[in-house]
Amino acid sequence: MEMVTVGTGAVSFEDVVAVARGGAGVVLSDEALAAIDKARAVVEDLASSPTPHYGVSTGFGALATRHIAPELRTQLQRSLVRSHAAGSGPEVEREVVRALMLLRLSTLATGHTGVRRETAELLAALLTHQITPVVHEYGSLGCSGDLAPLAHCALALMGEGPVRTADGELTDAATALAAAGLAPVELQEKEGLALINGTDGMLGMLVLAIHDLTDLLRVADVAAAMSVEAQLGTDRVFAPELQAIRPHPGQALSAANLTALLRDSGVVASHRGPDCNRVQDAYSLRCSPQVHGAARDTVAHAATVAARELASAVDNPVVLADDGRVESNGNFHGAPVAYVLDFLAIVAADVASIAERRTDRFLDKARNHGLPPFLADDPGVDSGLMIAQYTQAAVVSELKRLAAPASVDSIPSSAMQEDHVSMGWSAARKLRRSVDGLARVLAIELMTAARALDLRAPLAPSPATAAVVSLLRERGVGGPGPDRFLAPEIDTAHQLVTGRAVTAAVAAVIGDLA
Repeated sequence: MEMVTVGTGAVSFEDVVAVARGGAGVVLSDEALAAIDKARAVVEDLASSPTPHYGVSTGFGALATRHIAPELRTQLQRSLVRSHAAGSGPEVEREVVRALMLLRLSTLATGHTGVRRETAELLAALLTHQITPVVHEYGSLGCSGDLAPLAHCALALMGEGPVRTADGELTDAATALAAAGLAPVELQEKEGLALINGTDGMLGMLVLAIHDLTDLLRVADVAAAMSVEAQLGTDRVFAPELQAIRPHPGQALSAANLTALLRDSGVVASHRGPDCNRVQDAYSLRCSPQVHGAARDTVAHAATVAARELASAVDNPVVLADDGRVESNGNFHGAPVAYVLDFLAIVAADVASIAERRTDRFLDKARNHGLPPFLADDPGVDSGLMIAQYTQAAVVSELKRLAAPASVDSIPSSAMQEDHVSMGWSAARKLRRSVDGLARVLAIELMTAARALDLRAPLAPSPATAAVVSLLRERGVGGPGPDRFLAPEIDTAHQLVTGRAVTAAVAAVIGDLA
């Protein structure tokens, strides 16, 4: 089993993906354990003080004014977790729960939360044994952290609540822990709060979305290149000297990809001479680098925010072990993460929108430069790819609705103590649907452009785009011909996109895309 070591510094994007999706196990470094012990000593010293300290010997939120007697503090932590495990709705995906567990463990490892080492080690063990608490869709406002989702995970550490085992079986936490040879913990002062007060769910979903969008934007360049080629467009507009006079870095990278993808294309060469009467291509073709490039720059900004958040210790109150203090703060507010989650939903919607416009041009005989209507075999008898574009349009319409920001909303909670919240969890949930929708739209553009390239024979596509056409054909996405059942082919194309087979096929011919 692959193992990821969690220390006092930031976990990497790659580690998050390895644990969330790859099932990697987790171990705490000696440095992290030492930091955890040092912070715990501060909490225990304050717990013995007659002076109330928030999070250690008081209630929480609007109930923070009550001093809790020592004999009630174990009950306080237990009650906190049980009451906050109040999620509702569909079950959240396993990869999301594993990501948020890892990121909560990363904060514990910084030595700013005050948990005991056995509590942190049990959280690591749950990840290693692939015991995944059941977390629900609704329950987080993205402020005071992802409270309900994290509380469901903390409940499992107590041996309570439903979990799924490595094989996906639903069982109770006590049974799963016993089967793995693990014992539940009895939470002590500050531990319950430390386990639930973080932005880990929304951050985990942000990291996974960035990972997916990074490849999908390369796929978008592949699809755009195939569309430009099959619609007899020009590659001259992608020249580096034209990008240099508007120096957005993402635009330059996207244009360079398009140039490389179209290199040595027989289709492009066929209309490059003086007989070509095309003045300029439609925006959806000509401006692909500008749109895809802006999307790339937005993803890069989101990655910068995510990297800062991965390096953070998000809890309230936090332990400042060197000073022997526990201090209240507002670092749990999810605004920085929520904003970029919303930005990325805009990116997904707009890249899908331009891809759908490129696709639609293939189907209109007035705009497709000599191809049959709807790329049909016998137009009128056959409908060709008419309804595949309807599917694209339906998805794009949904993505536009999902692009409405969640982070501008706020509903006060906790008797107005928590009077402004980020809704970052909601932004993350809708972004996951947006990323999936973008992949589906790009899959249909690839199918459509590949059919059009086949119809341009005997003109030969570029080596790079030909590799994508071959991949589709080899995996059962058929070329031109009489109408057939399209849904399975769309599903296959979608799997090739999300499984990174499309960019791998291109890389095998011209190297990795930027």
